[in-house]
Amino acid sequence: MYFKSTFFEDYQLGDKRVTLGRTITETDFVVHAGHTGDFFPHHMDEEWCKTQPFGQRIAHGTMVLAIGVGLTASEINPEAFSKGYDRMRFVKPVHIGDTIHSEITISEKGDAKRPEMGTVTEHLEIINQRGEVVMVCDHLLLVKRKN
Repeated sequence: MYFKSTFFEDYQLGDKRVTLGRTITETDFVVHAGHTGDFFPHHMDEEWCKTQPFGQRIAHGTMVLAIGVGLTASEINPEAFSKGYDRMRFVKPVHIGDTIHSEITISEKGDAKRPEMGTVTEHLEIINQRGEVVMVCDHLLLVKRKN
């Protein structure tokens, strides 16, 4: 992880970056359940899940989001501030043993209320080892202009 100043003018529509992958483990399930208090059987009860149509435990959606976003955090941009995430959807389930990576595409740019800033939208797709999109969302940034 390192610092890299990227100003509003430096972001180009369509620019894309792809992260390394990360395999989801049972430890991830247990730690996330402990952090959030979400011990629903869909995530924690292997035997019960075998009786359900999905047949195995399903990763917490919030865990997939957290890991997928964490994969993108390879550089710190002191010129940008996260405003949050929009249009988040869990498209396909993630299971223990799946390997996910993130792909980020600059999808929108615009003016901000403050003239010294601009807005940038990064479209985030989290993709499994089969090339299937498992989660999507838009990351909204407020970014300093050069002048």
